[in-house]
Amino acid sequence: MNITFAALTATTLYLLCTLGIFLRLRQHPAFKNLNKPILLAPGFLAVAVHGFLLYTTIINPIGISFGFYSSLSLISASITLLILVSSLRHPIEILCIVIMPLAVLTIALNSLQSTDHFMLVSGSSGLLFHIISSIIAYSILGLAAAYAIMLSIQNRFLHRHQPGGFIRLLPPLTTMESLLFETITIGFACLSISLLSGFIFIDDIFAQHLVHKTVLSILAWFVFAILLFGHWFIGWRGRTAIRWTLGGFFSLMLAYFGSKFVLEILLN
Repeated sequence: MNITFAALTATTLYLLCTLGIFLRLRQHPAFKNLNKPILLAPGFLAVAVHGFLLYTTIINPIGISFGFYSSLSLISASITLLILVSSLRHPIEILCIVIMPLAVLTIALNSLQSTDHFMLVSGSSGLLFHIISSIIAYSILGLAAAYAIMLSIQNRFLHRHQPGGFIRLLPPLTTMESLLFETITIGFACLSISLLSGFIFIDDIFAQHLVHKTVLSILAWFVFAILLFGHWFIGWRGRTAIRWTLGGFFSLMLAYFGSKFVLEILLN
């Protein structure tokens, strides 16, 4: 499949799925009673094509290219897939209206811009494991951040005694909080594995080009650890949980994308 054709196909499918979800939420007669798997099918196909596109741009004969734009596109595809899967069980497909256009934007940026950061992983299964576990951790905690933003909006509308509008399309507040902490727990476990594998398989994890990433990732780990401790033993929830979740995710994204942005774009 031609790369340009793949990019256009993924973009079209993402936008079709976004439009379908929007029309369903607007109670359009043709979409109101549409089976959810059928409604989300274009989104799953879009992620599959997006994955093929990323494979062709990231996998190279000399190693793996994790440039800024390709990494951004990879994380957006992973978060989109997680949201689609979660939407099959819970009424959170409204998130797709936000994340899918962002995925389209990352496809465009990755197609039009290029920054190379090759990593030689041949013969180093440990390093490859660290990379994969990091991507999974970032994606799951990105989903948690999306839940936190949705929970924040939901809280604000309910405190203003405005339960109508799109708020009635979301799960109950207690369900959203349960989803949030389930996702954080899984993401925290993956982040712990990612950090541990980094200490084991990377020769000098505090080398000059890695120190900012390492320190900020450890900071994010502590933020999520404190949040989970506060939730389990003190009963933290609501706004406190939202702030800590977004703070931890911001630190994590700054660790990876902040350092890549400076090294590959500003200093290039």
